[in-house]
Amino acid sequence: MKPSICVGPPSGLLLVLMCCPLLGLVQSASSSKAGDNGHPHLGDTDPERCMRHHFVETITHPIYKCNSKMVLLARCEGHCSHTTRSDPLISFSSVLKQPFKSTCSCCRPHTSKLKAVRLRCAGGTRITATYRYILACNCEECS
Repeated sequence: MKPSICVGPPSGLLLVLMCCPLLGLVQSASSSKAGDNGHPHLGDTDPERCMRHHFVETITHPIYKCNSKMVLLARCEGHCSHTTRSDPLISFSSVLKQPFKSTCSCCRPHTSKLKAVRLRCAGGTRITATYRYILACNCEECS
């Protein structure tokens, strides 16, 4: 991976752009999708598969006057198997409340870690906000 260096005005700023190999993967998957006569592959190269997506959120306290902080968060988003199934349940009871067992899979967090951010508030007090940062996503049975 070779960085491209762009030198701007003589303000002392230096911009380094790194080439992202994952973008090439996504682009090649999209182009092969178009050439497959309408039969996309649902493998690891499917850009719409269940995966982690990053975004930036501003954390502010809803009541106290605190400085807000921007944090990097992640969410699970994408497709899992398009196949769902409903199997009949066998019962020896005269009343069958739930006659079928349905299965489907949803894109959900697989592993995450607890993170904390401290906000500086009026009067010098500090308040801690906590959240879960998603490390990996998986297709798991819906509940």
